[in-house]
Amino acid sequence: MVSLSRSSRRDVLLAGASLAAASLLAASGRPRNVLFIASDDLNTCLGAYGHALVKTPNVDRIAKQGVLFDRAYCQYPLCSPSRTSVMTGLAPDTTAVYDLRTHFRDALPSVVTLAELFRRNGYFSARAGKIYHYGVPRDIGKDGLDDGPSWDKTFNPIGVDRAKEEQFLTNYTPKRGLGSAISFHASSAADEEHTDGILADQVVHLLEQNHGAPFFIGAGFYRPHVPWIAPAKYFDMYPLNAIELVPFHESEMRMAPPLAYDTRPAHWDMDKKQRKEAMRAYFASVSFLDAQIGKLLDTLDRLRLAGDTTIVLWSDHGYQLGEHGQWMKSTLFEAAARVPLIIGGAGITGRRRHCRRTVELLDLYPTLAEICGLKNIPANLHGRSLAPLLHSPQAVWDKPAVTQTRGQPPHTGVMGYSMRTERYRYTSWGEHGEEIYDYQEDPRELRNRAGDGRLAPVVRHLRATMTAILHLRGRTNA
Repeated sequence: MVSLSRSSRRDVLLAGASLAAASLLAASGRPRNVLFIASDDLNTCLGAYGHALVKTPNVDRIAKQGVLFDRAYCQYPLCSPSRTSVMTGLAPDTTAVYDLRTHFRDALPSVVTLAELFRRNGYFSARAGKIYHYGVPRDIGKDGLDDGPSWDKTFNPIGVDRAKEEQFLTNYTPKRGLGSAISFHASSAADEEHTDGILADQVVHLLEQNHGAPFFIGAGFYRPHVPWIAPAKYFDMYPLNAIELVPFHESEMRMAPPLAYDTRPAHWDMDKKQRKEAMRAYFASVSFLDAQIGKLLDTLDRLRLAGDTTIVLWSDHGYQLGEHGQWMKSTLFEAAARVPLIIGGAGITGRRRHCRRTVELLDLYPTLAEICGLKNIPANLHGRSLAPLLHSPQAVWDKPAVTQTRGQPPHTGVMGYSMRTERYRYTSWGEHGEEIYDYQEDPRELRNRAGDGRLAPVVRHLRATMTAILHLRGRTNA
């Protein structure tokens, strides 16, 4: 059972982190580069995570070079709050970013972001595409909620998917805006004409032009965010008869408090064929994304940068494809909170290994700062360096992962909090109810056991643990 660290135990873990980081840094005489690959709405339907159908050979390449985190979780299943936490190293209750409009510097004007810290340490810092939030598709080609102090150079690609092809979309949820609708199009345009193709080419140029100095380069891809527009060849990879729907029973819409659900009615009333078509479009977008990632990996090899570059692949949150009748994100169920996270490349000694410890996107900031030997790391970061797990993926680890989101209408003023341990997920909606799922006995989280007296001691422990964590992270009423 997971518990909060005692000071002595934390000292041991921190000492282990420092030793692991030292061993990583000793592997090369020059500063470690970082290629920071962000995806938008990517779940774990990936070959490296064991998906039987989805083809992602380039994501799999990264996994072969490092550690794949099986239980990694976002702080908030919505783009801007999640990305803000990643880049500031602070939880949403500290950044005060809960929506898609607020900039974190409104509440934290002097915060030093992850990219900014690399700049202050003499790195060339650049991004192409979406690292901080901007709306997809309306803000493609614009800066959105970007952060000037983070970068030496930025690039905002825009391709045919935004400029020409949205008029051809098939839309199964027409009452929702394009950024939150199940909509798709199999494009006749080539990869390099699409926004993500242009983005990949720009990152290649950044690598070519700046490989002589240490760099932190963010590649912020847009897919598989809706609308799912990708070249037709990627759709052809997934015949409808090969796609299996996520199992669903109507009782799943009643197992949790009502405000826990975002999609109502279940599946937005899509029939089985429409759901399969939606899944095919999502999978096609994932494989298109994977092909663009391949261009970056090939460039590292061609420029002989692979030996000095750590690669991070992450997504801002998960994505539901029908689990519990839900689609997209904005819930505290496993499929929305869980993210793919792979750290590979230079200095990662635990290669080709899976890590089953619970980790958070918050952990990326202290991890990269430590393994790259950065100076003046902020002392108030909420995450913990993953350096021990990059050295030994099954190392002792006692840190759970916390995700939060606002309740669904009419309860948008209610904040739900959820904590994941290696065995359990505990979720609190305040006076509106609780959830607890035991993944050892119920891997599809089909039985909310909050009312099961046999788990009462577990619930009390998890509730107390989460309350203590939230207090440290800025929740004043915890």
